[in-house]
Amino acid sequence: MARAKKKRSDDGRGGRRGQTAVEAVVEPVDGGLAELIPDRDRARAWTLFIDGAPQSHVDLDDPAFLSFEYQRRLGHVIDLVAPPGRPVQVVHLGGGAFTLARYVAATRPRSTQQIVERDAALVQLVRRELPLDPNARIRVRSLDAREGLAKVADDWADLVIADVFSGARTPAHLTSTEFLTEVRRVVKTGGAYAANLADGPPLTHLRGQIATAAAVFSELALVADPTVLRGKRFGNAVLVGSDHPLPIVELTRRAASDPHPARVEHGKELTDFTGGAVPVLDAAAVASPAPPPSVFR
Repeated sequence: MARAKKKRSDDGRGGRRGQTAVEAVVEPVDGGLAELIPDRDRARAWTLFIDGAPQSHVDLDDPAFLSFEYQRRLGHVIDLVAPPGRPVQVVHLGGGAFTLARYVAATRPRSTQQIVERDAALVQLVRRELPLDPNARIRVRSLDAREGLAKVADDWADLVIADVFSGARTPAHLTSTEFLTEVRRVVKTGGAYAANLADGPPLTHLRGQIATAAAVFSELALVADPTVLRGKRFGNAVLVGSDHPLPIVELTRRAASDPHPARVEHGKELTDFTGGAVPVLDAAAVASPAPPPSVFR
């Protein structure tokens, strides 16, 4: 176990700007070198990095606060998957610092959640340094995403969220129609699937993922920064799928009102954006593209 220490505050956790700096935690995990860096502006808030790539931001005092753009967009999907405050059942493929599971627990008390995170050492680190609310109904499994998904009962989830990265790339076996068919098995009628995808010009991976989802779900929407959609830079996009009509109007309003506004594509516009891409099968699946070094500078 390796740690890089800075000065600690009196309680050893969080400190606002102007207070004594708290220690960062640097520790090897299965997926690389994990760093928990304290947020200078929010007490008891931390950002998780893996090998220099930002993964999650958590505010232990305010778990409903979502700092990262893509997490805010996934938060909108969580808000709209059921009436406000109603408990839901959620599967999180990829755990990070459990940010979105904490958000669900804070905004929809009594929800039941399963987190599938392959990196057992990361799970231990997060549990120790950023403990979950013991009253939250959150189960964490240290398994590969597809292996963990296979253990979830049919029609169990109101929402399945896929946010899985090995380093900064989504593994190939989580990009195929076979994978999404398994997701569809788990999602209840009227439920939804939401995935955090990352791509850059010429957006080949993103277009292929839309085509793959269209082979499994009848209703789709894509939420992303307009510059990403225009192929001007590398970035994140949130793909949402369901067998029922999606709340496009409200999702569009929320995405547009974010600090970093996003655009929602759906229907014919999304089909046109896909540009004739074909669904991805296991046999031909490849990992998502690596981001350019400038992304994390």
